[in-house]
Amino acid sequence: MPSNNRPPQNKTPPVSCRPCARDGKGQACFTLKRLLPVGILVLGLCAAWYFGATEFLSFDTLRSHRTEMQNLVQQNPVTSVIGFIVIYIVVVALSLPAGSMLTIIGGFLFGVTAGTIYVVIAATLGAVIVYLAARYAFYDYMHAKAGHALRKMQQGFAEDALSYLMVLRLVPLFPFWLVNLVPALLGVKLRPFILGTMVGIIPGTFVYVSIGDGLGALFDQGKMPDFGIIFEPRILTPIIGLAVLALIPVAYKKYRKHKAGTPAS
Repeated sequence: MPSNNRPPQNKTPPVSCRPCARDGKGQACFTLKRLLPVGILVLGLCAAWYFGATEFLSFDTLRSHRTEMQNLVQQNPVTSVIGFIVIYIVVVALSLPAGSMLTIIGGFLFGVTAGTIYVVIAATLGAVIVYLAARYAFYDYMHAKAGHALRKMQQGFAEDALSYLMVLRLVPLFPFWLVNLVPALLGVKLRPFILGTMVGIIPGTFVYVSIGDGLGALFDQGKMPDFGIIFEPRILTPIIGLAVLALIPVAYKKYRKHKAGTPAS
């Protein structure tokens, strides 16, 4: 006769390995999995600085090896383009201060039109990597800890994300890496982030690529290009004008809200 005295079963629920978005009190919490993408980027940045990766991206290096680089592009055009784009993506993803130099190199190797296209694509992809890593790691925590003022700013920025991003990308006063992080923490959607980045960086990219396109002539004259050319009035004024145009939809929306008697964000 079978016995009914069965041994007690362990009813402890299995441990979940899923990332924790919020704790029992509704507050966001961190997990190692959420911090992993940011950790990889930080380690990559430290490694790049330790091994002096940015020292290779200089005008002296370019001038010394310009013939070899031009021959490489002519003999292996597809591989050269892919290699340039991959290097640019890594530089942007690691937030290394070499974007302007690489943009000039792009103009030197590929010309104005192709160089602008390659740089815009690579810079946008690198920016998306930083945006996704920061959003995955920190957005839930920032949103849970946000006070009334920060939530209002998040709402206002999200409503006109494309226009604000266009301004931040157009005006060369804001560091590229910072504009990659802030929209992620303010909850900007991926689509306007990509579009605002891709369109907003075109004017500045065109300026630096054009410098690169004429770099050979400068080297032959024993001269060096000036990074500060973008701040000259003849260059900066049209860019500021484009930034003002990008804000027109925001101003019009606030005007309509004010006219309708509803508070603007």
